[in-house]
Order: sequence, then structure tokens, then C-alpha cells
Amino acid sequence: MREDGPRILSILASRFGDLDLADDAVQDAMIEAARTWPDRGVPPNVGGWLMTTARRRAQDRLRSAERARRRLEASAPLLDEQRWAPDVRLTDMIDEPRVAGPGGAVDEPTPPDERLRLLLLCCHPALNVDAQVALTLRLVGGLTTTEISAAFLIPEATLAQRIVRAKSKIRTAGIPLGLPDRLTDRLSAVLAVLYLVFNEGYLANDEANGSIRTDLVTEAIRLTRLVSELAPAEPEPLGLLALELFHQSRQTARIDALGDLVLLDDQDRATWDRHAIAEANRVLARAMKRMQPGPYQVQALIAAQHANAPTADETDWPTISSLYAQLDAMSASPVVRLNRAVAVAMTDGPLAGLEMLDQITDLDRYHLLWATRGELSRRACRAADARQAFTKALDLAPNAAERRHLERRLIALG
Repeated sequence: MREDGPRILSILASRFGDLDLADDAVQDAMIEAARTWPDRGVPPNVGGWLMTTARRRAQDRLRSAERARRRLEASAPLLDEQRWAPDVRLTDMIDEPRVAGPGGAVDEPTPPDERLRLLLLCCHPALNVDAQVALTLRLVGGLTTTEISAAFLIPEATLAQRIVRAKSKIRTAGIPLGLPDRLTDRLSAVLAVLYLVFNEGYLANDEANGSIRTDLVTEAIRLTRLVSELAPAEPEPLGLLALELFHQSRQTARIDALGDLVLLDDQDRATWDRHAIAEANRVLARAMKRMQPGPYQVQALIAAQHANAPTADETDWPTISSLYAQLDAMSASPVVRLNRAVAVAMTDGPLAGLEMLDQITDLDRYHLLWATRGELSRRACRAADARQAFTKALDLAPNAAERRHLERRLIALG
């Protein structure tokens, strides 16, 4: 579903000019696969089978809609034909049978990059930013509404309604599936989407998939590379790519053999991917040469301080604290202020960090706020406050690995 669904969805949406129809047809194909493959076996060409099945399901839906339209006309013969019949009949959109290729799969045309086309459709300026991000995570990233709502810190029902409204607006406005004349017009929304996809993979909220979903991490980096190539004069895609590469470089060190989280200071830096760090340094240098600083570049600079420090003790926390102050001025994000409080605590002591945490009032349902408060309280020798904060974080943590980490913190407090 994650590997082939978005590609097939994009091709069908382009062919039939209907995003809802394409999405329903892909879901039908996945259901058919789950129903038949256990008995018949997995076909040799999985993508081709899914494409063929989804296309046929789309045609079936169109035929059904055409029959319904004809029944409506027959039941109301006095109605104006021109008023009810579209210029192009639904039957005109249904393909004639095509010759099957090897393995019984029907050959399909392949756009230059189907997911990029679909990504840009989802990030159309006619949609608000929240809808852009939610729709893209659903259709391009293949995330469930549960995962997306966790990323947004909003109720699942609210997120589902947002996706439905976004798809409806695309349909009623007739937004085309294609590359815009100016990619930069949609750059901010595209980068926000890619970063959320990366973060969802880097620490998956769906505990059934483990703590790291490599497929999402890899896909976010691939699409970020593609966007940076399509907008070579823009520094922020390069900044985001560098940031993702810095994080990816220590991906394997973040989880131990038992699937538990390993904090940054405790990670074995010998296992970090030095090739990824070197590439991230080069990409970040290219971005900085543009002399157009932005939030992703500043975050990449922060990540570079961690990635290039030989040991945890040699991390330049004053520089990191200063960079977070710049990032806070750029974004005014409570999550940025949370990270800034950590940097301040590492520079000026835990009490200074706790004082900054007291100024954050809109993250009460965010588990990392309480985990941070617990850690700083522990370091400030406030055991009761630490225990209360860790307990609150444990109640809110969406990931099993994070919950196990918090449980160990509570045990250590006694």
C-alpha cells in the first residue's frame, strides 16, 4: 500500500480526472488483494496487479454511475438533457480493453514522478495549509488518519473531516494533477509536508510498526532531493535535506537490540553514518551560500552541531542555544521554545530551562513537554516534580519505545 498506492493513485487520478474515484479504486484493489492473495498467492508483478485491478474498479464505478445517470434521465424525461448530461459522457472515460503484458499486468504510462505530481496537487494554494499537509500525508505518504492526527496533535475525527473537505474542494474546483508553472509558489507547504512525513518515520506514532519506519524516512528524503533539484535557486529545500540527512545518520543508534530508545548522549557515535553526515555538511554549505537564512537551515545548523561533535561532552551548547533563539524568532513555535528550553538548560543549568518551560502554556497534551519537564526536574533534584511530570508524559506518549523509556525513568526515581 505504501510503496505502490500513491503511484497508482496519481496515475488513475490523472487518467480519470477524479481524485476521489482514484482513491476509492486503489482502496478497492487493496481489499481485493487482502481477500484473494492468501488463497491464490502473491502475483509475480505486485504493482502491475494492483494497477490493473484498481483501473478495472474505477471503470466499474464509472459504469455504475453512468447507469444511474441513465435511470435518472428515464425517470424524468421532461428535464432538459443539456442540464443533466455533462459535455463528456462518463462512458467516454472508460478505456477499451488493453493488451496484457508479462504476468497478466496491463502496461501503464509512467509520469516523470507520480508522487511529486500528487504532492503538488495536495499542496495547491486553493487548500489551506492544514488541509495540504493532512491530504498529502494521507495520499502521498500512505499514513493512516491515526498517525496523521498524532502528528498534528488533533483528534482523529477532526483530521478525517479535514481530509474529506480537502478532497471535495479539489473535485469541485477542478484542480488539475500536474506540475505548476512556479514550484516556489507551493514550496512552504511542500517542505512542511515532507518534514512531517520524515518525522513520522523517524519516530513512528504507530507502535505496531516499531519506533522507526525506514520507508517513510527514505521516501521523505527522496522527495526532498527531488524538490531541491526542481527549485535549485531556493536554499530551504537544501536546508531541509541537510536536516533530514543529519537525523538519518544516527538512525540505527537511536534504538537498541531490544527496541528501546537510546538518548543522544548515550548513543555509540562510532555507529553513526559518517557518509550521511558528510553529505549533509556539503548540502548545508550549498544552502548557506545563498545568504537567505530560513527555519530549515537553522534547524540543520543545530543538527550539525550534534552530528559533528566528537563526543557528547564536546557539544557546543551555547551555540545551539543561540541558534534556537534565532529559530524561535523566525517561527514562534511552542515546540521550538521547548527545544530552546533544553538548550538553555544545558548551557545555564536545569533551573533556567524549567523557568523557560513555565512560559509554554499551549502544549499540555504534548508528551515531550512533560518528559522534558521531568528530566530537568530530576537534574534539579526535584524528585516529586520529576515523578509527576514523567507520569503525565507516560500517559500521553504514543509510542511503545518512548513509554518504556519513561517507565525506566520512573523506576530510577524510586
